[in-house]
Amino acid sequence: MAKTTEEIKDAMLKEAVDGKLSCTDARRLAVEMAVPTGEIGKLANELKIKIFSCELGCF
Repeated sequence: MAKTTEEIKDAMLKEAVDGKLSCTDARRLAVEMAVPTGEIGKLANELKIKIFSCELGCF
């Protein structure tokens, strides 16, 4: 079941270290939260979280 935007943002903020989130963690969160990777990317931009070590060019 898809999570609310606030739930996704909270999870991203908890996972981010020094304002950064790995691509692997971002893709895992997308699966766990049942949202497209693009939504994670959009929310990362809103939260000023940098996604690093991008493996597939998703973000």
